[in-house]
Amino acid sequence: MTPTLPNVLVALLWAAGACALMWLITLPLRRRSLGALLASVVLTGTAASVGAIFGFVQAMLLPANQQVTVIVVVSAAGVVGAVGAAAASRRLTKDRQVLRSAVAELGQGLVPAHDGRRLTSELEQVRHELRLTAQGLAESRARERSLESARRELVSWVSHDLRTPLAGLRAISEALEDGVVDEPELYYKQIRTAVDRLSGMVDDLFDLSRIQAGSFSRDVGAIPLDDLVSDCMAALEPLAAAQGVRLVGRTAGSATVAGSAPELNRALTNLVANAIRHTPTDGRVDVLVGRRADDTAPVAEVVVEDQCGGIADDDLARVFDVGFRGEPARTPHAVHPAGAGLGLAITRGIVEAHAGTVHVENTADGCRFTVWLPVAV
Repeated sequence: MTPTLPNVLVALLWAAGACALMWLITLPLRRRSLGALLASVVLTGTAASVGAIFGFVQAMLLPANQQVTVIVVVSAAGVVGAVGAAAASRRLTKDRQVLRSAVAELGQGLVPAHDGRRLTSELEQVRHELRLTAQGLAESRARERSLESARRELVSWVSHDLRTPLAGLRAISEALEDGVVDEPELYYKQIRTAVDRLSGMVDDLFDLSRIQAGSFSRDVGAIPLDDLVSDCMAALEPLAAAQGVRLVGRTAGSATVAGSAPELNRALTNLVANAIRHTPTDGRVDVLVGRRADDTAPVAEVVVEDQCGGIADDDLARVFDVGFRGEPARTPHAVHPAGAGLGLAITRGIVEAHAGTVHVENTADGCRFTVWLPVAV
């Protein structure tokens, strides 16, 4: 018997009715889990198929034995589909447990372990993103702990360095107040020295806070690096003379960089002054300005070599950290004692803000600091 349009419409009506009924029956099931939702979808599809076949058979008025055969076959197909849905639901449940474990480990601050179970591509991507997020959070926590440790060390060092000149100022003021001073001019000179040291520490702290906040001067222009280094050395010549250190400058090629002249001058001044302070009397500090070929573009460089005796290998990586002041091998000159350990940290911040890098290494009798800056186009 050939199907007609009325037969098809009747089959569609039965299919819609069976689908709607099963959809309502499995409504609580769908809200339990993704596996239950998958089972609900399969059962709803099976019910729609059985309903369509039953309606079509009834509309075509097939013999009873044929109707039973068709319904049994369709029901068997539905059972097979339900078994397949149960297997898929079980796999989905296990995959979900893997993701829940990953999320729980992430909440505990751990990096989710890769248990070797193969997930579907979408869920595997979710697990991969969870691992990346966990790794990023772990690195962020490590940086925060490092910064917090550095902050505490800085507060400790600065507190100690502030306490010393303040105690001296108090003793001097009490002596002047009691009138027991034979040469007040000497005391006034000591007061000025202490105030200058305090002012320098405050300036360093202010500059460091500006570097960490990224608020640099916007006055950027082309700067001849050899002229900048020459001005820096001229300003530090009295310091070198006072400590009996010979300051020697050389040029191996002119280079122009883009940046803020006052800030770059501050960075280079910190480097050269640091080298002078840690070089013993009758020692020598060499400053070389030049440029080198890079893989992508020419780079200007400033090399500062001193005779400080070197830095311990374990401390080389910490030279530019906030508060680092070295070990006894780098004992500063007595005329100008070390500061709060902020100068080299400020230097690194300024150089990196100008898209450059700064490096330190030991030499035969001292240290070599090298600053690389991109050449202005």
